[in-house]
Amino acid sequence: MGDSPLPDSITFGECWCRDGLQSIATIVPAEKKLEMLHGMIDAGIPEIEVTSFSNPKLLPQFGDAVDLLKGIRRDGHNTKFRILMPNMRGWERLEQCIDQGYGADKIILMISSSEAHNTKNFRATHEEAMAQHAAIMKRAHAKGVEIIGCVGTVYGCAIMGDVPQSEVDKLVHFYHEEGAQVMMLGDTTGQANPVQVKQILGHLLGTFPETDFLAHFHDTRGTGVANSMAAIEMGLRWVDGSLGAIGGQPNTGAALYHLGYKGNTCSEDLIAMFEECGVKTGIDVDKLLALGRRAEEVVGFPMRANVIHAGRVDHTPSDAEKGFGPGVGASTDTSQS
Repeated sequence: MGDSPLPDSITFGECWCRDGLQSIATIVPAEKKLEMLHGMIDAGIPEIEVTSFSNPKLLPQFGDAVDLLKGIRRDGHNTKFRILMPNMRGWERLEQCIDQGYGADKIILMISSSEAHNTKNFRATHEEAMAQHAAIMKRAHAKGVEIIGCVGTVYGCAIMGDVPQSEVDKLVHFYHEEGAQVMMLGDTTGQANPVQVKQILGHLLGTFPETDFLAHFHDTRGTGVANSMAAIEMGLRWVDGSLGAIGGQPNTGAALYHLGYKGNTCSEDLIAMFEECGVKTGIDVDKLLALGRRAEEVVGFPMRANVIHAGRVDHTPSDAEKGFGPGVGASTDTSQS
């Protein structure tokens, strides 16, 4: 399958509140998370990964998961809320929230295509994880909750290296057969490059032509924006990112991740680029950049968004020079080519 023209629009998912915050040591208070969540809604972000229903004893950052669902604004917008769902116990907690009127629109269920990574990260083999996820999906369907089936380590694994394509296909087939509406392809350990992305997506789109795939790249090696563009050129219309490129640190035990080499694809850079390329996101870019600056204040350290410092592209001449001239970095010698 060859490259497709750029789409008129894409659906963007913001992951700062979950995937972004999961790996930082500072526990962000619920009121500040809600401030950021409401800012994301006001900016027009169509989908937000709100929190995780992981065991709060293991991941204390998400001890306020129920409070966030209770406190988040529900009216006056079209934003959909996602929850990462690790296991049946987490689903049972969310089910109680749904029954009380403050659930979520979608859940994310993840299995790493690298079984070694899945065993390390989720303490389950493929067979064990699929059995549990099938049971969760059956109950989610009954509650009208949509499912994002996430296949992790699609482009490589920090533990086992390259992952056989057959292992990815097996999990995509499983989630598709169990009724997942969207299939997230996770670059869990940030190993993807644009050539590899097009090769793997070409195979998957040809093998599973009726499946909607979601691009979720990590920027571990600085390729997140390029990989995301490669994915939409191949026809994907769902893309994720995180304010300031924060997060994206899986629990693998691999040394690089203990040294902090991590990061999601930067939302500010990605959305500004899409809009420059004529791909509509429905997001107010200026509000998004303000959120990026506020996010740095909330976590207490600088993040990695380029565009919040450089600013959006200005297509008009400057008022001072209306073009090149002394003082703006241009030579007055016009003879040079």
